[in-house]
Amino acid sequence: MELIVKTLPNYGIVEGKLPDNIIKDIWQLIEETKESPTDAKGFLAGNISSSLNLNTTSYITDSFKYNVLKVFVDKHIESWGLMNGQVKEQCLDLSAFWVNFQKQTEFNPIHNHSGLYSFVIWMQIPTSFKEQKQLPIASESNSNWCISNVEFFYSDILGGHRTLQYKMENELEGTMILFPASLNHQVYPFYNNDGVRISVSGNISILTGENHNEN
Repeated sequence: MELIVKTLPNYGIVEGKLPDNIIKDIWQLIEETKESPTDAKGFLAGNISSSLNLNTTSYITDSFKYNVLKVFVDKHIESWGLMNGQVKEQCLDLSAFWVNFQKQTEFNPIHNHSGLYSFVIWMQIPTSFKEQKQLPIASESNSNWCISNVEFFYSDILGGHRTLQYKMENELEGTMILFPASLNHQVYPFYNNDGVRISVSGNISILTGENHNEN
């Protein structure tokens, strides 16, 4: 008797550690942004101190788009195919690019993004999840796995609710993940730490009409 196993399709996340030279360039872009900041909080869900727009026309951004974003998007397409019936990878471009500065007790409520793909790069993580979950506020809780972490929400093929957590530890600094923009996620607050968590995020959207021709 021959048995055939079929995996039902779903989208996933592409994760990778960025090279030191790429991280150095992004830090430079962040510092340049601080010199002439423009507030990004108006279009973001975060309940955090500061979010600033990053320069999408910088040579650093151009290099990042073609040497990093394209590699991650290509891997996502290779693994799960083009999303939402799209057939032209070359119609994608970076539509939003920003940096978040999160302090203790601040958070990002459950939300999703615009565009086709989104990404986040953890640049600075001042906390340790292993330490955070031992704080009195969480140590006796049956959900102490969420404190300080980033969590994704999705449904399985039976309609059940599933989650995926990224546990915030120093080892995650320099890590980038790319995921479907419509995938719900949230960032829980951290406590008893005066440091600032710094992350860079962005959206990748479909170019159409005149914008497509220009790019």
